[in-house]
Order: sequence, then C-alpha cells, then structure tokens
Amino acid sequence: AVAAVDFNGAKFAGPNGYLPLDGFIDKLDDLAIFHANSNNFTGTIPYEVSKIKYLYELDLSNNQLSGDFPMNVLNATNLTFLDLRFNSIKGLVPKQVFNLDLDVLFLNNNNFEQRLPENLGDTPVLYLTFANNKFTGPIPTSIGKAPNLLEVLFLNNELTGCLPYEIGNLSQATVFDVGTNKLTGPIPYSFGCLKKIELLNLACNEFYGEVPEIVCQLKNLQNLSLSYNYFTQVGPACRDLIMKKKLDVKNNCILDLPFQRSEAECTAFFSRNLYCDRKDSFKWVPCMKGGYNKYKYSSPESTTSSSSPSVRTYSTLIPHRL
Repeated sequence: AVAAVDFNGAKFAGPNGYLPLDGFIDKLDDLAIFHANSNNFTGTIPYEVSKIKYLYELDLSNNQLSGDFPMNVLNATNLTFLDLRFNSIKGLVPKQVFNLDLDVLFLNNNNFEQRLPENLGDTPVLYLTFANNKFTGPIPTSIGKAPNLLEVLFLNNELTGCLPYEIGNLSQATVFDVGTNKLTGPIPYSFGCLKKIELLNLACNEFYGEVPEIVCQLKNLQNLSLSYNYFTQVGPACRDLIMKKKLDVKNNCILDLPFQRSEAECTAFFSRNLYCDRKDSFKWVPCMKGGYNKYKYSSPESTTSSSSPSVRTYSTLIPHRL
C-alpha cells in the first residue's frame, strides 16, 4: 500500500500536453499524503479522491489544473492541508470549503472571481492565502470569528468597502495583508487588539483619515505598510515607527511629511462622497475595558529585538516554494 507520494518538482508531462490525474491518484486507496506541485497535471481532481478516507494532505499547486473548483475535495473530510495555488481554476470557491477541518488553505494565483463568502469566518485554518485572484466585495464581518487564523493574504484582488472592526478579534494573527485592492475608509481602532501582529499591509488602497496611535504602539509590529493611500495624520507613536523604518507612509496626504501626494490629488479624493457603514464601529476597541480607545502616547521603551517577522505564507506567492 502507498501511503505517501512526493512528486514535488518532478516536472511530469504527458503527450500533447495532457496529463490527467484520473486513473492515478484515485487508485491509491490508502493514500494519506499526495504532494505533486510543479508538474504539468491537467484537467481537474477526480471524483474518487473523495473516497480516499485517510487523505490528509493534498498539494497540486503549480500545475495546469483548470475548470471550476474541484467540488470532490469537499468530501475528503480528513483533509488538513489543501494547496491549489498557481493553477487556472476559475469561478467560485464554494462556501463548504470553510467548513472543512483544514489547517492550511492556499488558493492564491488562480482565476477565482466572486465576493468573499459570508461564512469565511467559519474556517478553522491557520494559514489562508487568497492573493492574486479577482475576489470582489467587502471582507465579511464573520472573519472575526475565525479562531485560529495566524496569517491572512488577500493582496492583489478587487476587494471593496471598508474594513470591518471584527478583524481586531483575530487575537492570534501575525500577518494580515490586504495590499493592492480597492478598499477604503479609516483603519478601525480595533486593529490595536492585534497583539501578535508582526506584519500589517494596507498599501495601495483608498484608506484615509488618521493612522490610529493604538496601532502604531503594537509591541510585536515589525512592518506596517500604509503607502499609496490618503491618510492625513500620524501621531508620535507612528512617527517613531517611521524613524525606525517600520512604517511606510509615502504617497499619502500627510502635509508635513516628504514624498506625499500632490495637493490637487488629495483635494480631488476628498471631494468625493466617502462613506462607510457602521461608522461608530471604527472607534470600538473590543479588547479594552469599556470598548473604546483611551490611548495616550508614552515614549516606547528601548528594545533589543529587531528581528524580521517570522512569516510563512509569503513563500506561497512563488510557484515552486512553500
């Protein structure tokens, strides 16, 4: 019996560019681990995969899979690791995916085109990458219910709307990246509850207003990227981060800082009708007594720690790496 297969990087190819998984993976009844990234498998995942009762890890990234999301994997109920990045899978990610008992869900660099499912927060995953697709609409408020999320990559999609304050409930998160989308609004003060966050990327969107001091005072924060937005104000704690090169605010609308947008560009942006639902929620700080920010700046204590963030998911943005 074959329990584990590792064909990563083997560069298998078939005649006339045709190399299906049918008649191969589905015949391995005792399979627990199937890693076959960076090959030339085509088509989709066969139905029989759902009947492999011990299948825990499935990595078919960086192949030539196409068509809609392989619904067959939804019945592989023992899966903990699902990696389908760098293929040509299109259409919708079914909401049932977020009910699978996964630790890892990598779907970046495909052709998914939809609003993020409302039950996103039901997922138990630790690592979630949806980067480099065409996801649209707002980030669901349910994300704040995801109990285990450590690293979240939504960068380079077409997300819109304002950030829900519920993101501040991700108490275990170390990475949150929504760079290069079409998001707007202020940064919720609840982001000051992201006590373990190391890397926070909101660059290349349409965020505006003040940068909350409570966010800049997060003790584990190593990299805060806010460039190419429309922020107008940074306080003392944030300026400390700028001096330490941990905060990038270039190309905003902060009058007394260099490398900002032109006055005409900022005026044009703020002449638009800027609107967010649940406006009062942007001041909520769920981890503080009373639920509102009472932050006062105090000069940060010196620290000997200057280590780089210990992130893992950015390696998924390179086809052959993990």
